[in-house]
Amino acid sequence: MWRNESESGTSLDEVIEQPNPPNTGMGELSEVCPICLESYPIDVLSFHASTCGEGMDPAHHSDAASMTRTEEMPGPSVQRLPATVSAAWANEVDPRKACQLFREELLERNYECPRLFLSIDLFDAEEETDSSLISFFKMNNVNWAAPLKCRLRGDAAVGQGVNRHVLSMAMQKLKTGFSINLGCVALTSLFEGEMEHRVPSAAAVLRESNLFEMAGRMIGHSFLHGGFGFSGLSVPVVTLLTGGSTDTAASALTLLDCPDLDHRETIGFLKNTQLTAQETTSVTDLCLSWDLPVPTSTNHDWLFQELLSHAVLHRVRQPIKQIRKGLKETGIWPLVSNRPDVHPILFPREKNDELNSQTVIQNIHWPQPKSDSDEDEDDAVPLEKVGLVTGFLRQFIEEASPKVLRDLLKFWVGWELLTTNLEVEVVTSKYPVALTCFLKLKLPSHYQTYEKFHQDLMMALSSISSGFGLV
Repeated sequence: MWRNESESGTSLDEVIEQPNPPNTGMGELSEVCPICLESYPIDVLSFHASTCGEGMDPAHHSDAASMTRTEEMPGPSVQRLPATVSAAWANEVDPRKACQLFREELLERNYECPRLFLSIDLFDAEEETDSSLISFFKMNNVNWAAPLKCRLRGDAAVGQGVNRHVLSMAMQKLKTGFSINLGCVALTSLFEGEMEHRVPSAAAVLRESNLFEMAGRMIGHSFLHGGFGFSGLSVPVVTLLTGGSTDTAASALTLLDCPDLDHRETIGFLKNTQLTAQETTSVTDLCLSWDLPVPTSTNHDWLFQELLSHAVLHRVRQPIKQIRKGLKETGIWPLVSNRPDVHPILFPREKNDELNSQTVIQNIHWPQPKSDSDEDEDDAVPLEKVGLVTGFLRQFIEEASPKVLRDLLKFWVGWELLTTNLEVEVVTSKYPVALTCFLKLKLPSHYQTYEKFHQDLMMALSSISSGFGLV
């Protein structure tokens, strides 16, 4: 369930098709494009937004990026995002610091805007939860830089930890698929292919339902709130998404970028010095179906590139435009278009996104003895117990698989993104709990063996899909 200013429900039919509000007939209204700052009639602004920023004159773009506010134009009462906020992020050498500066300034400028509210009922079926997420991110005419408040019905959790948990859930669904039935399968995946070579699905129903535009909003919104980038995309797809040319994207293509295994095998025949009769027939049939010349003894290399470009880039041209449009609507496009060095942060490689034990341990603030503590001595945990339990935690992290480490961080802070200043406290309690807003993990002091500690902590981690206790 989502709410923006007022609560309302949405059926699955409304999730799949949410048209833009019609013109009210008050004359030809116009809006200012937040990218180029030009005024356009409302009925053509949507089309313009899908291409704005591509091929823009650099000097014009620089001027647009330096503006801090736009002139109010007559039109619907909708909050609009500024093109950008200052030059600080543009001049920052460190790309991660530039991202942080951009986020902080954009969110600060929209701090007093009507907040966005997203509520997830933990007792809903998975299909209903996914429907709520889709409904929220398919909302039109939304200021995505407005303050965000997420709520988990059925859980006592409140605060930023809940926001992190919900954004993590949305990004995970975007990777693995949504439990909505669009007439073919129960699980609908927007991306296909293998790790590091995923491309948008070519299914027409996904394009017609504007689900890729929703995907762009999810990616931009998560990034805007300091969350995950979207890892594992094909490099040529990232090139097109971030405003690169088709020729540059095509030059980076490999066979692994082709998600259709039959097409991949057929196109791969052209790497052979000589084709068998059966291979020639297969390649010829594919060329004719795509209106391309048939193979000859001299055009194998050229034809290989043309077939591969058609199999990967041509089929996902419209989905990429929709994703880019969704990214622009979240307000992050000035950063993306002006800072190519942030692209690996927004669209990281999965191998670089993997957690390891030592990195997690290095970011933990371990308990230290306090000689001047005001804590009641009757409630204080003896130092030997603190040392024993924190030693168990260190052993748990060192032996954990990448998946268990992700679950631990999600339990600890609300999402799987590694955070500095992780806190550990050993307390008198029965089970492990997490104060996700404060990045604090509270561990019971009663453990005498690692086996019991491991059992209870794994039980706690299994609860992350249905809530995560105190925040």
